[in-house]
Amino acid sequence: MSAVDPIEPAAGPFELIAETPNVDAEVDFFVSRGGFRVDAVFPADDPRTALLSRAGSRLRVVRGGADRPVRLRAITSAGSPRSTLRSPGGSTIEFEPADESVTVPAGDPALVITRADAGSWVTGRAGMRYRDLLPGRWGGRFIASHILIPDAGPVPDYVHYHRVRFQLIVVKAGWVEVVYEDQGPPFVMHAGDAVLQPPEIRHRVLTSSAGLEVIEIGCPAEHLTLADHELELPTPTVRSDRDFGGQRFARSILGSTEAEAWRVPGYRSSDTGFGEATGGLVGACIVEPGDRPGDEAAVQDTEFAMLVVLDGGVVLEHGGIAEPALEAGDGVALPSGVTVGLRDPSPDLRLLDVTVRA
Repeated sequence: MSAVDPIEPAAGPFELIAETPNVDAEVDFFVSRGGFRVDAVFPADDPRTALLSRAGSRLRVVRGGADRPVRLRAITSAGSPRSTLRSPGGSTIEFEPADESVTVPAGDPALVITRADAGSWVTGRAGMRYRDLLPGRWGGRFIASHILIPDAGPVPDYVHYHRVRFQLIVVKAGWVEVVYEDQGPPFVMHAGDAVLQPPEIRHRVLTSSAGLEVIEIGCPAEHLTLADHELELPTPTVRSDRDFGGQRFARSILGSTEAEAWRVPGYRSSDTGFGEATGGLVGACIVEPGDRPGDEAAVQDTEFAMLVVLDGGVVLEHGGIAEPALEAGDGVALPSGVTVGLRDPSPDLRLLDVTVRA
């Protein structure tokens, strides 16, 4: 790739250029049918060029020997009709309604075990590295990612939001500073802390420790991440009870709640409160060995469960099969109806358990 000079900071907005033998007819179309306004014409006695604008878009119509049309697309409000207008010179304006829906695939349930040394890291948004904890992603219904930020300091993130059914983040190692819309000033999350990011809440990652690791689980697997260039965070108001698509923001600090019995006997769990925040859709807890972790098993009775080893190790049994010991960074996806047992936990075992009800 050849080197190019950088764009000057004072450069104006980009323009589309449409050429046509009949400037007047083309300008009349874009003004009367497309909602553009005329910003400049020259020369005045016989215009060969017209500069038009609409909602930040710039269009230059110039006289030429043949038509060289342009294609414009305007996003209208959801539910509006879809239509296309064509100018005398062949340019088109396509009006398309905004699609703000979240499509969730039916899914392809299966027991999936992913080892920490399997797969590869890929670079994703804002330079973060991603490792897939759920290959196949249950037919696109769920996604589970192990995310790494190698270097300490500011993160090149921006205010953004996601069109999702649900999404949650749990810190595996290190610390990260984040800020959320209407949830007060930035705060720091440490290992074992978690947040539920309700649909379309604006947020931003600010700084992190070296070697930050987080686990992100969401639905659907493929979803839109959209930038919000207008909103500044933190917002001036705090609305901890604000509804975002039927859910509330929730933050969990490890050790702030009393541990209780987990569904597999012999283990205790610290609940995150995500079940209450999502109306029972998503549950999440941090699991540790109890006083007497035994060999008893329990049936997984929700649509989806994801176990991720945050620290330590443990042997997973399912349907009478004992898998090689799970270690830190390993993940297990469990469909409904599977009988699960955990034995021989290391003293430092810390396990993330996420469950989703249909």
